[in-house]
Amino acid sequence: MDTELMDVDTARRRTVDLTDEVREFCAGRGDGLCHVFVPHATAGIAIFETGAGSDADLVETLERLLPRDDRYRHAHGSPGHGADHVLPAIVSPSVSIPVQSGTPLLGTWQSVVLVDLNRDNPRRSVRLSFLDA
Repeated sequence: MDTELMDVDTARRRTVDLTDEVREFCAGRGDGLCHVFVPHATAGIAIFETGAGSDADLVETLERLLPRDDRYRHAHGSPGHGADHVLPAIVSPSVSIPVQSGTPLLGTWQSVVLVDLNRDNPRRSVRLSFLDA
C-alpha cells in the first residue's frame, strides 16, 4: 500500500474540495482503490457535487442538524463544540474510490470533499492511500 499525508487549512471554509489532489495521487498507479481518510474526531470526507450552492447547502443542513448550543454533554472548546464530535457519525471520516488505469472512477459531478465544521482546529491532515488491485 502506498500512502501520503496532506495538510489542509480549513480556517476560511467549512468544505474543501480534494478531488484534484486525489486525482494527482492516483495518476500513474494503475488499477486499485484509493482510500481517503481524515484522522480527526471532528471532521469527515464526503463525495458530492460541489459548486452551484451545494457546498453552502451541505454546511447549512449540517448546522441545522447539529446546532451549536449547550445541549451536548461533550462540552469543552467553543460553544457547541459537542456538535463537531457528532459530525463523523453523519459524514464518515473516510471514503474508498475505485481507480482504473490511474483514474479515480468518480461520476461526472462527484467531488471528494473534506467537511469540517470545527472552528477550534483549522489545521487538518488527510491521508490518501492506494491499494493495488
